[in-house]
Amino acid sequence: MKKCVITVVGKDTVGIIAKVCTYLAETGINILDISQTIVSGYFNMMMIVDVSGSSKTFDEVGTDLDNLGTEIGVAIKCQREEIFDMMHRI
Repeated sequence: MKKCVITVVGKDTVGIIAKVCTYLAETGINILDISQTIVSGYFNMMMIVDVSGSSKTFDEVGTDLDNLGTEIGVAIKCQREEIFDMMHRI
């Protein structure tokens, strides 16, 4: 299993979760865990996903999610789990 951490941050609007999850499903990426909150009108979501069944490469997924984020007005980042862990191990 290859895990990645996806974060979505931005002003809350209708359909953010639906659009991100639709992309992941169409690409063959399985959501293992998800958490989302809205604070003072700002949306924040963190997902742990399994990309081992993805029809696209990690770089393609990252680019697609970045473009999707621009389209819906949020910032979407995708990081490999091991890199995310190393960055936050202080």
